[in-house]
Amino acid sequence: MDLSKKLQSPDSLFADENLFPAENPTERELLTKYENAPAYIYKEATDASVAVAKEIATLIKEKQAENKQCILGLATGSTPLGVYKELVRMHKEEGLSFQNVVSFNLDEYFPMDPSSSHSYHHFMHKNLFDHIDILPENIHIPAGNIPLDQVHDFCLKYEEKIKNAGGIDIQLLGIGRTGHIGFNEPGARSNSRTRIIVLDTLTRRDAANSFNGIRNVPQRAITMGVGTIMNAKKVILVALGENKASIIKKAVEGNVTPLLPASFLQNHPEAKFILDSSAASELIRVKTPWLVGSCDWNDERLVRKAVVWLCQKTEKPILKLTDKDYNDNGLSDLIVIFGSAYGLNIKVFNDLQSTITGWPGGKPNADDSRRPERAEPAQKRVVVFSPHPDDDVISMGGTLIRLADQGHDVHVAYQVSGNVAVSDEYATRFISFHNSFSNYIDEGNEKQKAMYDKLVAHINEKEEGDIDLPELRKLKSLIRRMEAKAACRYSGVRSKNVHFLDLPFYETGKAQKAPIGEKDVRIVMDYLNEIKPHQIFAAGDLSDPHGTHRVCLDAILIALEQLKDEDWMQECWIWLYRGAWAEWDIDQIEMAVPISPQELLKKREAIFRHQSQKEGAMFMGNDDREFWQRAEDRNHATAELYNQLGMAEYEAIEAFVRYYP
Repeated sequence: MDLSKKLQSPDSLFADENLFPAENPTERELLTKYENAPAYIYKEATDASVAVAKEIATLIKEKQAENKQCILGLATGSTPLGVYKELVRMHKEEGLSFQNVVSFNLDEYFPMDPSSSHSYHHFMHKNLFDHIDILPENIHIPAGNIPLDQVHDFCLKYEEKIKNAGGIDIQLLGIGRTGHIGFNEPGARSNSRTRIIVLDTLTRRDAANSFNGIRNVPQRAITMGVGTIMNAKKVILVALGENKASIIKKAVEGNVTPLLPASFLQNHPEAKFILDSSAASELIRVKTPWLVGSCDWNDERLVRKAVVWLCQKTEKPILKLTDKDYNDNGLSDLIVIFGSAYGLNIKVFNDLQSTITGWPGGKPNADDSRRPERAEPAQKRVVVFSPHPDDDVISMGGTLIRLADQGHDVHVAYQVSGNVAVSDEYATRFISFHNSFSNYIDEGNEKQKAMYDKLVAHINEKEEGDIDLPELRKLKSLIRRMEAKAACRYSGVRSKNVHFLDLPFYETGKAQKAPIGEKDVRIVMDYLNEIKPHQIFAAGDLSDPHGTHRVCLDAILIALEQLKDEDWMQECWIWLYRGAWAEWDIDQIEMAVPISPQELLKKREAIFRHQSQKEGAMFMGNDDREFWQRAEDRNHATAELYNQLGMAEYEAIEAFVRYYP
């Protein structure tokens, strides 16, 4: 088999267990020579989850045939949700029984009441146990509600139960961005057992969204130890999404170290990493495949990727790269194919140069053969999908302003209400204002006073995890709408072109959302059929495969698939932008829109219209910068990268990748 095809054909990196044929082990050894643990890469998160669920189901059936119990170690968090969903489907549709299954969960927050919506007891029952036929007495989850002085004895008994059950057959794991497995944070010993630990600050910050702020995240947890995990007969670590890519690289390709507990799995004889393509994106065989073998250089994107990598490694612009630079860094094949560095450099330089355009909607009356967008129609109907009510201006505010200024019929569609991201303190301002103004207009309005008293009492009496009253959620939605309309007006988008889709999957009142449904997709389809756009811009953030941005993109892509035969779809181009968290790699960018200093300031002012997110936004992630600062820093950095490659020097650049249905 041609290794170059395995490396670079569209499905080469995205295979199941047949990726490395047993009859050709040298091929696998070459492809994975930088990896210290088996890693299997699937194109999509769903594919990875289904593969893991099938492996678990196969073991359950084998044990049933032997009249034995199957001992599963289970994990929580967003990563295993797809696995549990598939197991539930197998139970309901294929008759998979769990009556011989005994489960031991990895961990639980401490202190934590099992009835709390934040508890892992609640999580496991909601997402798995309540939907299958597992026997209640076979479920074991660390207790977060016992007195502190009883925790030590509880942990000893938890270990004893695992031992008495015969040990764990399959241990399912996720991985935190600190490299933790379970809640074994950096510094954990390889022989550690079930115990109470102090959570790393980064781990708590990553959990802050679910707890409506880091201050509400418990500081401690009970967790199985690394030694407990390593005693499992088989370990499957699943990692999904770009935000896991850097830690996966270290865990798979780095050295074994207590500073990265997941690296201990390199020493387990039956441990493997199951990854989607995003989580695997930093592995050498994915990021720089020319370092592990010969590549198929007929792929122009791969050529561009290699040249950009070489520029960054040598700190040279494209046109200054020499034959020696290519030969010294494992890219001599390119010189053989293209004849010289000069010819190759010119080709890639022109390729990148052609991505830059000041006309994101296409330049009228111009040759568009080397431009990212078509010249015709000169005035396009444009739909900008914004997952939350501020992603449009944060992610592509300069381009949005440019499209409006250049006369296109720009529509903005806000997919979810964003009400969860409005703090109670901020909402109270509006409640108080409305009450005062209503009294000014109609003093003694009993209906208004009753509503004011109801909302204030609810806010004052709310406990962590309580769902907002419908009236409070409506108020918070209206706040986000008001801000979005103000930002659109400032950006030049007409008020009648501002649309709020309010997709139902979001309206749970909690940080955790419902799965995407037919109603969500239908709303998007009906909207697109109404506008019939020539251009669609959508958020391509895939860092969290279960996050709102990903679900919103899935709703769009499913809708587009359903609409593919519509006449207007034949002329519709789809562009993906990224949000406050990351930018496209420069070798991926297909349209780069330069932003002038004045336009960047205008973009900042549009973001400022979202005042509720400027004053103590609730879901800032692990970055202390405000959203406008993140956006500007990212736009400056993209422009600087183009500059370093030898392109024109711009103040800032917004970047897009074209999606082909």
